[in-house]
Amino acid sequence: MKARLQKLAERYGRKTDIGEIIREIIEQQYHTGAFSNPQYPIITAEEEIQVFQWGLIPFWTRRDSDAQEVRRMTYNAKAETVFDKPSFREPILSKRCLVPSTGYFEYHHNEDGSTTPFYIYLLTEEIFSLAGIYDIWVNRQTGEIFQTFSVITTEANPFTAAIHNGGKNPRRMPVILSPEDEGKWLDPDLSKFAISELLKPFDEKQMDAYPVRSDFIKKNPHDKTILEKAS
Repeated sequence: MKARLQKLAERYGRKTDIGEIIREIIEQQYHTGAFSNPQYPIITAEEEIQVFQWGLIPFWTRRDSDAQEVRRMTYNAKAETVFDKPSFREPILSKRCLVPSTGYFEYHHNEDGSTTPFYIYLLTEEIFSLAGIYDIWVNRQTGEIFQTFSVITTEANPFTAAIHNGGKNPRRMPVILSPEDEGKWLDPDLSKFAISELLKPFDEKQMDAYPVRSDFIKKNPHDKTILEKAS
């Protein structure tokens, strides 16, 4: 996510009169991975941009130790099983969100055993929306409230499948929603069938990618060279 608060607000028609902590988080967005449970801007039915943590904790989780264990498995939610998994089956029906993105990264596995990271983006939209789900968990021991989310993935289209060709879950891609479908996704009355119809691979003709330096994930908000192409 490279876009700052004003651009996000304009893109999604949301208010910018948010708290300073939230504002600072959004303004500091840069290349990040899910495994550090980063705070990230998401769009819900609320009038303001929200900031949730990546790695969904279901509302029914009992203890902090359980929460940390379950979120290791909830960074992504597979479209094929999202209606069945205990962590996701309630949020997919009533707690859907948009996860704004300016691009995402996948590793290509080369024949020599090495990997090359690619930056994947849309040709048609500077800021696009990944389909997400969220939940709110209250730590019963401390009273602390955790607002968390997952990104839904689906089978990769031919273009992204050629890039994401290895690893534990190869040939996957995030569910990318067209601007026309964003409002539908946030509609609380959307039927299960209508939700399923949106969980499809995105049109590969509207996507492009290029290889980037292997240390891209280590960049910080002040680094001038993030997104430098690999030579």
